[in-house]
Amino acid sequence: MLKKLINLRFGWLTFALILVVINIAFNTLHFRVDLTGEKRYTISAPTKKLVGDLKDRIDVTVFLDGDLPAGFRKLAGSTEDMLQSFKNISPNHIRYTFVRPGEGLEDTARANLYDSLRRMGINPTNVKAQTKEGESMEETLVFPGAIVHYGDREIGVDFLQGQSSFDGINSLNNAESLLEYKLASAIHKVTQDTIPIIGYLSGNGEPVDYRVYDLIENTLRPNYGFRILPIDSVPLIPEFFNALLVVKPLQRFNEKQKLKLDQYIMHGGKVIWMLDNLYASLDSLQRSQGEFIAFDLGLNLEDQLFKYGVRINQNLVQDLQSDKIPSVVGSVGGKPQIEVLPWPYFPLLRNISGHPIAKNLDYVVSQFPQSIDTVKAPGIKKTILLSSSAESRILTAPAKVEWASIRTQEDLNKFHQGNIPIAVLLEGKFQSIFANRISSATADTMAKVYGKPFLPSANKEGKMIVVADGDIAMNAVTQNEGPLQMGMNSYTKQQYANREFLLNSIECLVDNSGILETRGKDYTLRLLNKTEVEDSRSFWQLLNIALPLLLIIFAVAVYQFFRRNAYLHAFK
Repeated sequence: MLKKLINLRFGWLTFALILVVINIAFNTLHFRVDLTGEKRYTISAPTKKLVGDLKDRIDVTVFLDGDLPAGFRKLAGSTEDMLQSFKNISPNHIRYTFVRPGEGLEDTARANLYDSLRRMGINPTNVKAQTKEGESMEETLVFPGAIVHYGDREIGVDFLQGQSSFDGINSLNNAESLLEYKLASAIHKVTQDTIPIIGYLSGNGEPVDYRVYDLIENTLRPNYGFRILPIDSVPLIPEFFNALLVVKPLQRFNEKQKLKLDQYIMHGGKVIWMLDNLYASLDSLQRSQGEFIAFDLGLNLEDQLFKYGVRINQNLVQDLQSDKIPSVVGSVGGKPQIEVLPWPYFPLLRNISGHPIAKNLDYVVSQFPQSIDTVKAPGIKKTILLSSSAESRILTAPAKVEWASIRTQEDLNKFHQGNIPIAVLLEGKFQSIFANRISSATADTMAKVYGKPFLPSANKEGKMIVVADGDIAMNAVTQNEGPLQMGMNSYTKQQYANREFLLNSIECLVDNSGILETRGKDYTLRLLNKTEVEDSRSFWQLLNIALPLLLIIFAVAVYQFFRRNAYLHAFK
């Protein structure tokens, strides 16, 4: 048939037009078949629903254009693929562009733009890039993120937020695996007409000062409705709070306060508990003679949490994989020599369960955490969210805190109690601790006066998260810089993923869209075998040079064959 087409008067022209039409069609119609084992290119059902239900246009500006290192070019390509997949689902409501931030601007305007991007949460990464071929490498700022616009609303997306700045290719790979979640989550937030309301409990010594500045001002207020709730100011906790944070209380909870929390949970309320059973702080150590005993705070919450399915133990967890603080390592000329060294009382926590809350996150730093045990609670599912490393140990009460807790090899050998749980997610219908304990008069008052009947068990499925560390959401405060970000080491300025863990935890509790599940994706790095690549280098170089030449020669030969036959037919 091809031969007959070519033999026609305008056969070659017709054939060329057919090729052009096919090429245009394939550039217009985007489709692909996902053959990866982890289904990395398959858009999840919640994301499809979100994008498919859009009513107005979403504009996405991605700041990954220009001359970039290979890893960032790959991230840019994956971002474009993801956005094109969104566009395929909703062609009229998704538009995206790639730009190089600051290109063509004067220095002042460029600095203002960079500052604006930082305020939107898109932090720059300093990388080395080659501006022109043959020129030397020079450092440049890359903003690995995007801005999602919807009408007069906009939200920044940092693709590397929550990733280690020291983990190189693995961090970029994790960022690729989280692209669908981050872009879909941003679209979900920017298109919402109402936002969840988060309460911050006070009244039992919870911090309300600069130590929670980053939590309140930079984490909760920009993303949610926020209110501080003094627990003694209300007869019952209002149901309009979608979730409640209990952060590092220092004073005992009485039975009336516990009842309020219990019935809030029974009526469908969600709670994140961040608690210390033992009191220990670096300030206390600095004021002491180099050691002190961590003491029981007596919060009176043990029986309540036990009923829900967990127990925070009276101990401290130490880990060889830990954050760093300045430590005295000797003296020269009567002056102490100080180095910043890992301190086992500040473990770096990780996720081993694969739950979307903490999967593909950088380490979450803790301070003097305790261990958690899950206990029998009918109908309650327990998932470990954060654990210590394989090189950790437990100091049982009375737990001593001291600068040098590891002095001998024997001490070092005791760090073998791996994967100690620190944070747990509980899901199911919780049972009230006050069932069969509350008086009929109190129950009648709750029903008639406050309009909330006493419930001995939850009337629907609920969730709560228990973290055995009250400092996990708090930030350091320095004399020169003021409050830092939560999870930032004030000495090394190393940033950990505490904020991302908390935001993901809140989203798990209050968002029913299912978008959080997309954080569970895996991106397997399929790297070439370096030894085999080196051994077969010559073969592949020759193949890459010779094969294109052979294909060109073959194409010319085919063309000449058909051309000759055409002329032979013409002169017969």
